Amino acid sequence: MIERDALVVATYSRRMQLLLSDGGRVDARIKGKRLKPVCGDHVEAQPIPGEPDWLITAIGERRNQLTRPNLRGKVEVLAANIDRLIVMAAATPEPEWSIVDRYLCAAELIDTDAAVVFNKIDIPAADAFEEVLDEYARIGYPALRCSAKTGHKVDAVAALLRDGVSIIVGQSGVGKSSLINRLLKDDRQRVAAVSDKSGEGRHTTVSSVMLQLPEGGAVIDSPGVRDYAPALEPDEVVAGYREIAAAARDCRFANCRHLREPGCAVKAAVDDGTISKRRYDSYRHLLALTTKLMSGQY
Repeated sequence: MIERDALVVATYSRRMQLLLSDGGRVDARIKGKRLKPVCGDHVEAQPIPGEPDWLITAIGERRNQLTRPNLRGKVEVLAANIDRLIVMAAATPEPEWSIVDRYLCAAELIDTDAAVVFNKIDIPAADAFEEVLDEYARIGYPALRCSAKTGHKVDAVAALLRDGVSIIVGQSGVGKSSLINRLLKDDRQRVAAVSDKSGEGRHTTVSSVMLQLPEGGAVIDSPGVRDYAPALEPDEVVAGYREIAAAARDCRFANCRHLREPGCAVKAAVDDGTISKRRYDSYRHLLALTTKLMSGQY
């Protein structure tokens, strides 16, 4: 018996859980060291005689993949075949908007929908971040506010996720697992408080898992991060910032990087306030980072 379209719904290092075409779920191992399935992959698998595990023997073609460079400079795939990327931020820990921008950049480059969800609006400090959230809305990203703790506006998030497969990403401690618990209407995902001493979130999701939502759609809960950058070439960075890419069409030079070149339409748009200076600075920093990563200096 060979299952030719099993779906990877959970990953635990080199062990997986598969959803079979008949609706059954099985644990699986990977054949050899070269195969690296991730959540969202469609794989070929078969039972191992005399064992409860199945064996994954091939990975199907990916429609898209969310990536990052690992510590050795190699491309690491985090999830595959996603329809929507949801970047979460919150009033605490202090939002790292550059991380949000980098995830949105990744979404643009893999041609998937994206949105920003801001959690913990029940905290008074949340009001301080309205201006940044409005920035995202102006350039076309849904910017939802909610409270996973009280349930306020979680229904709006559920409506956004109702179709296809979404992945929720963001800093540790912003409440991804708490939000998913609300969406699932149970406490299936483990949660932990933000560290009082450092203000940084504790990692609570130790593996990626795809969960079916009661109102439709599926969501991949991924481990929280303290930093993120997509795996990309320096020349690809501008395409990940949609408002900068739009303005760049009017630059004098086709190869303009929008730094110090004359006749740069992007810098003119920053000067007149059409493009947010914060987003422009985020673009510049990611461009510098990818250049270092490519040269092995990072």
